[in-house]
Amino acid sequence: MDTNPHREIACAILVDTSGRFLLQQRDNVPGIVYPGKIGLFGGHREGTETFMQCVVREIHEETSHFVPPGRFEHLTTYEGIDPEVNGGTVYGEFFVARDLPAECLVITEGALRIIKPDELVAIKAELTPSAQFAIRVFLKDER
Repeated sequence: MDTNPHREIACAILVDTSGRFLLQQRDNVPGIVYPGKIGLFGGHREGTETFMQCVVREIHEETSHFVPPGRFEHLTTYEGIDPEVNGGTVYGEFFVARDLPAECLVITEGALRIIKPDELVAIKAELTPSAQFAIRVFLKDER
């Protein structure tokens, strides 16, 4: 019997109308993965929902802003060792949603961090592993 935890997640890089990254400063409380770190909005897939349905639901729940499925671009997939859960595995789908109105977001988990692209290097150590991975892929695609 496999006792290693397995997660299925969908997350998104959110970019505002000025080209800035809209990231989530995670709550600094015990019991959550990477408390206080900066991550992407998104979360765990529930039941039989697709990864697209998951990212749409999670972004709406966490930002109070509905982004329709057609606004998300698939960025990349990660499958393998879970860098965020010791001994676990993860399958994740990562998306991008652009031109979001930062001033309309009401964050329900953690806090909103608005980061200009040239500020990413300065906060790299504060990013969760999954945020580092997705942003690295995104920036390679953007160049």
